[in-house]
Amino acid sequence: MRVSAVVVTFNRLGLLTRLLDRLAETPGLDEVLVVDNASTDGTRDWLAARAAAHADVHVRTLTTNTGGAGGFHEGLGWAVERGADLVWLMDDDGLPDVDCLPTLLRHADDLDFWGPVVVDEEHPDELVFPIRLPGGVRVAHRVDEVTAAATDGVLPGVVIPFNGVLVTRALVEEIGLPREEFFIWGDDHEYRLRAERAGGRVATLPTARVRHPSVGELGTPMMFGRTTYNHSPSDLKAYCMARNNTVNLRDYKGWPHVAAFWVKTVWFYLFTRPRPARIALSARAALAGLRGDFTGHRRFLAGG
Repeated sequence: MRVSAVVVTFNRLGLLTRLLDRLAETPGLDEVLVVDNASTDGTRDWLAARAAAHADVHVRTLTTNTGGAGGFHEGLGWAVERGADLVWLMDDDGLPDVDCLPTLLRHADDLDFWGPVVVDEEHPDELVFPIRLPGGVRVAHRVDEVTAAATDGVLPGVVIPFNGVLVTRALVEEIGLPREEFFIWGDDHEYRLRAERAGGRVATLPTARVRHPSVGELGTPMMFGRTTYNHSPSDLKAYCMARNNTVNLRDYKGWPHVAAFWVKTVWFYLFTRPRPARIALSARAALAGLRGDFTGHRRFLAGG
C-alpha cells in the first residue's frame, strides 16, 4: 500500500519543522504532502528548501488562507490523485509518536477511517480532545478511560479527525472530500459523519498517540457538570463552530438536536461564561449556515 501524509499548515513554522522532522523518521510512510494556507511567517521559503532537499516532500502553497477545511480538501484530493491507497491526515501542531503510523497500519485490512488518541504533550495521560464513549453519555478525559472502553485495543465508532487519522482511498472515492466552505471547526466532524453514513468502519486505537499542545477550554463543563461546551475565546472559531455545528446537526441528527445545541449555547453564555454578545454572534452564524451562506467568517480573519 502507498501511504501519503497530508499536513495542513498556517503560520506555525516552529511546529511544522518538528512535525516534518518526525515524519522523516516514521516507518511506513511513502511521501509527505504539505498544503500551506498562504502563511506569512517564512513558511513558504522554508518549505521550498525542505522539498528541494527531500525528494519525498511535496508542497502546494495556496493563494489565500482557506482554513483547515480548505487545506484538507486540497490535500486529500491531491494525495488521491498521486495514487495514495491510505492518506494520513494531520494539522501542523500535532506530533505523532514514531510508532503511531505502524500501529495504525496493523488495522489497514479491517478499518476505513481510524486514528490515534490525541494527548496533551505536557500531560500525556490526558486527552486534548475529550471522547464521548460509545453507548452512553460518558465523556473520557484520560487515555486509561479510552483503553478500558476498547475491545482488543480498538474503540469502534469513535475517531478524532484530522489529527493523525488514516482514511482509505476507497472511502474517499465513495464519499468525496471535506467541505471546504466550512473553513474551520466542524469540517472534520462532518467528514466522520459522512463516513459513518456510508458504512465506513470508524475507530480509535488507544495505543497509537499524537501529542498536541493544550487547547484550553475545549470541553468546558456546564449545567452542573452534566455536559460540556466547546468554548473558544476567538470570535472566528466561535462563529465557525456555531454555524457549522448547527448545519451538521440539522443534516445528520435532526432539528431536536439543533434545539438542544442552542439551549446549551444560551445557557453557557448566560450562566457558565456570561457573555451575551457571544449569543448574538452565534445566532447570526447559525442563521447564515442554515441559509447556505459560508462567507461570514471572513470578517474575522484579520484579527482571528
